Amino acid sequence: MPVLFGSISALCLIYYVVIIVYSGVKTSFSMVWLILAFCLGLMAAASHFYSRFKDRIPLPVTVSLVTVAAAFFVVFLSVEAVMGLNFVTFKKRSVDYLIVLGAQVKGDELSNSLRYRLDKALEYTAIHPNTVLILSGGQGEGENITEAAAMYEYLKERGVPEYQMMKEEQSTSTYENIVYSRLLIEARENERRSTIRDVMNAAGYLVPPDDEVPIHVGIVTSNFHMLRAKGIAKKAGIPDPYGLTAESDPVLFVHFCVRECFAILKDKFMGNM
Repeated sequence: MPVLFGSISALCLIYYVVIIVYSGVKTSFSMVWLILAFCLGLMAAASHFYSRFKDRIPLPVTVSLVTVAAAFFVVFLSVEAVMGLNFVTFKKRSVDYLIVLGAQVKGDELSNSLRYRLDKALEYTAIHPNTVLILSGGQGEGENITEAAAMYEYLKERGVPEYQMMKEEQSTSTYENIVYSRLLIEARENERRSTIRDVMNAAGYLVPPDDEVPIHVGIVTSNFHMLRAKGIAKKAGIPDPYGLTAESDPVLFVHFCVRECFAILKDKFMGNM
């Protein structure tokens, strides 16, 4: 066990260095790898000396520590397994609105994660030209423009017409991404249906109730992020959201998965999903 814990601790430390070199010191949540390396190093040392001092350590203390550690790993692995089930989009559906969730913009430059999401949205709109894209993301630290504005310019340069895109530029978290995007969709739908109702009434046609004309909403985000995005969407009142997963940065994929586990637990605890 000391060798196992020590080896994993070393790998965590090496991966932290890789993250810093590849993505920068300010990479979100990168310090977790130093914390994991330290904790696993302590576990390696503790398991090494345990056999010498186990007679002096009360059994309840040992059982409690092992139980806490085991519970943490069971919860972590369970969340990661459920995340994995959402990594791939197995079915194809047509939706009225597709929410493209923002990701980091470095100055004016798109991160790899955001580019992958936008490329997936481009693939979808090539087949579904009537789907409206909701580009969701505000302006964070180190960003010269909002994520929504950066997405808008990227898609516009690649042929997506302006009328097919709407910007949501206030959000600073996944929860706000979803909630503000839903409000934007509702406002557009109310205006659109009011216009249709006026035209049909003027022409003497029977207008169906709004609840008989459901809309379908999809979400584009990275594969590791889909579980939380769909969970928040359902909680925010978007029934059966369609998930369209994009690939992730291969170097940061493990980091994103670990970070996302804690984000899922936080949002679950706060009642956001």
